[in-house]
Amino acid sequence: MQFPTTRMRRLRKSAQLRKILSETTLNPEDFIYPMFIKENLKDGEKEHIDTMPGQYRFSLNEGVDEAKRLEKIGLSSVLIFGMPENKDEAGSSAYDEKGIVQKTVRKLKEETELVVITDVCMCQYTSHGHCGIIKDEKIINDETLEYLSKIALSHAEAGADIVAPSDMMDGRVDTIRVDLDINGYDDTLIMSYAAKYASAFYAPFREAVCSAPSFGDRKTYQMNPPNINEALREAELDIIEGADILMVKPAIAYLDVIKAIKEEFRIPTAAYQVSGEYSMIKAGIEAGYLTEDVIFESLMSIKRAGADMIISHYAPEFLENYNK
Repeated sequence: MQFPTTRMRRLRKSAQLRKILSETTLNPEDFIYPMFIKENLKDGEKEHIDTMPGQYRFSLNEGVDEAKRLEKIGLSSVLIFGMPENKDEAGSSAYDEKGIVQKTVRKLKEETELVVITDVCMCQYTSHGHCGIIKDEKIINDETLEYLSKIALSHAEAGADIVAPSDMMDGRVDTIRVDLDINGYDDTLIMSYAAKYASAFYAPFREAVCSAPSFGDRKTYQMNPPNINEALREAELDIIEGADILMVKPAIAYLDVIKAIKEEFRIPTAAYQVSGEYSMIKAGIEAGYLTEDVIFESLMSIKRAGADMIISHYAPEFLENYNK
């Protein structure tokens, strides 16, 4: 049938019809809120992140209190990033049982029912700001795996439900899976940053957690932005090595990658709407070029592309407005 019998506008003539005919919906349980916990902040303190309006570095107790507030309005999951007081070339504070992430995880598991996910990486713990062990200004892949595994195990021991390696070293999922299993943490999930691109959209995050590399860049280990077949290979290898959840990062600039990975592998898939994507939208709204409706539209595009979970700094705003 065709016009005038078929009139597509009938499907859109009222808000109620548009709502019940929506093909994609956003729900509170879709969201994971990334939180920055800083070790040397005094109890109850938080620092505003200038490059990310509305976002903060939290002290331990302040961060847990914020997580508890968000849990009351529907948050199900958090992704914890630590900011240590001390850094060294091997990022040893990342796997310290008394480290900031480990303490945060324990407190969250004691005081909330949240799913606690931890970022497993070295960049904010190393003096050089890279995601691995350095020799002659080169990132050494295989030696780094031992350290990543120690970090992941320390997070599992603290009670993390999911560990999320974000370094993009080859073989890290396998190494972490083996170490978790032999130490009795075979139920701890791995959310792999399977397709993490070497993106310019990370700039505000690096200021937020003070993790900019002191030399060079991360293009030898993070993915080349023009490539999608390479992302499929990375995802497949991570599944073979034991990943339970795949992640694509960034999100909005890589919706095609999210869609391709979800359609190819049909396993739980997350996408990270990163700091630059968040701050870009914020800046547009504050300048008056955009309205706040673009927040919802950007999040919907990620879900529509195939993401089951959305890691976003906009999670609190979505939750606060969900039932309004």
